[in-house]
Amino acid sequence: MVCVSCGNLVGVNDEKCLTCGRWNPGLWGYAPALRRLGQDMGFVQVVVWGSAALYIATLLASGGDILGGRGPFSILSPNSLALFLFGASGALPVFGYGRWWTLLSAAWLHGGVLHILFNMLWVRQLGPATAELYGAGRMVMIYTAAGICGFLLSSTAGAYLGFMPFGFLRGAQLTVGASASIFGLLGALVYYGRRTGSSMVHREALQYAVVLFVMGLIMTGVDNYAHAGGFAGGWLMASWLDPMKPERINHLLWALVCLLAAALAIAASLVHGWMLG
Repeated sequence: MVCVSCGNLVGVNDEKCLTCGRWNPGLWGYAPALRRLGQDMGFVQVVVWGSAALYIATLLASGGDILGGRGPFSILSPNSLALFLFGASGALPVFGYGRWWTLLSAAWLHGGVLHILFNMLWVRQLGPATAELYGAGRMVMIYTAAGICGFLLSSTAGAYLGFMPFGFLRGAQLTVGASASIFGLLGALVYYGRRTGSSMVHREALQYAVVLFVMGLIMTGVDNYAHAGGFAGGWLMASWLDPMKPERINHLLWALVCLLAAALAIAASLVHGWMLG
């Protein structure tokens, strides 16, 4: 068989590619079929097209109320009711309405055309890179866990830190976007560099994270708690999965569970919103 990363010949059951170092290069015999999906096994395309479809759906659900908001990332923004209906997270949905599942669904929603455009560019950049180092299954697990941690921190801050003097310290009442998960991928890359001694990976990922976080502090309407929580979640999940150990087939099964859970969270939001009337 050929390694899914570098294309050199490997054995079906080889633990590691001798050329590029990828764990399980033959992917348990499924490499020929899975290689067509790319390094991330199609997850990036699922995120891009799924997020785009949901963005269009929230715009349609907003009716004519799609031009409001503050800042460049609010251009062509769905209204708050539509975002709430499809599964936005934050203090109001999680603590006000008990919609805890929105910690999963919010990463698939976006608040403006520039918001989704920049986030999807980062997903396309960091997703395959993380999959190459951890494997596609573990990359999906990191992406999902980071989103949950980011929105949990942001929602909790929004519920209990509303008295803080500066807006960026108060958390969010309503929040959406893939950026929490994107910071989780950066956290995983930083951990990989530290764990394996790869100073280049560690340095570049940390520089990206610092620059993006500082930009978030400067710009209005950015959920910095979600970014910080996502980075921490990605780091912790990466340390638990350990990039020095080979990817296992159950990681791919857990990745499918993560995708199914996100889809069910969006469906639950729609049903619950319809029941609220």
